[in-house]
This record gives sequence, structure tokens and C-alpha cells, in this order.
Amino acid sequence: MISMKIYIQSLSFRANDRLIDFAEDKISKLSQYSGQVVDAQVILKAPKSAAGDDKTCEIKLAIPGNDLFASKQGNSFEEAILKSVEALKQQLLTWKEKDLKANYGQPW
Repeated sequence: MISMKIYIQSLSFRANDRLIDFAEDKISKLSQYSGQVVDAQVILKAPKSAAGDDKTCEIKLAIPGNDLFASKQGNSFEEAILKSVEALKQQLLTWKEKDLKANYGQPW
């Protein structure tokens, strides 16, 4: 099992420790769906305007032979992070299923 590293970059603002800890906690849980995730590159974007549903979280998961990506928006960074993690969870489950079929054939 590979230990996943998480890199977080915030654009147009300085992320506080609470937000970074929240992101690391939620993203690190993705490793339970695949032990092959090498790292996660996270970009948090804050718009210049103060409007609502426009905080963005982009996450790229590096897996040997494949990368997965999700970008979601929300009213808060926490919401955007949760949406992105959920999207990647679904992608990981689909990827894992395809990988098992390719390596072990169709299930009985």
C-alpha cells in the first residue's frame, strides 16, 4: 500500500489551518477505496467577487497508469471539497471495478 501525499494550493487567498486540516482529512479517506493513490493535488480557488456558489475545489489523484480529476463548486470551500471528494470516490470505485475485471475477468 502506497502512502498518499496531499498537496494543497490556494489561489487568490490564504487558506487557514482549519480549512487545510478539513481538506486533508476528507481527501485522505479516499485511500480506503484504493491503496494505489500516490498523491492528491488540490487547488482551492476564491473568486474576486463575494457571490455565493463560486468557491472551487479541484483535486487530481495520481494513480500509477491513471489520473483521476474532479472540480466542483460550492457556497463554501468545505462544500466544494466534499463534492469533489464524493465525485472522486465514485471515479475510484469505477476505476477499481474496471481494474479488477481487466486483471481477473468477469465476476461469477
